[in-house]
Amino acid sequence: MAHPKRRQSSTRRDKRRTHDKLTPKAVTICPNTGELHLRHKAYVVDGDLYHNGKVAVKNFAPVAAAAPSTDEE
Repeated sequence: MAHPKRRQSSTRRDKRRTHDKLTPKAVTICPNTGELHLRHKAYVVDGDLYHNGKVAVKNFAPVAAAAPSTDEE
């Protein structure tokens, strides 16, 4: 099993770990609907799909992945 020849300093260890922290997602309130949503993403409000504060698709219904049909003969 491999072992380090020298102990790594806390400074080197901490420099490596600087990018391990998490950042919160950017959340915005829509001025038209007042709905919280992720920035630069489409979101559904009352059955309509909005993007950039405008209605992109009226009566939006998400399509689920089609399951293979079970034909019993």
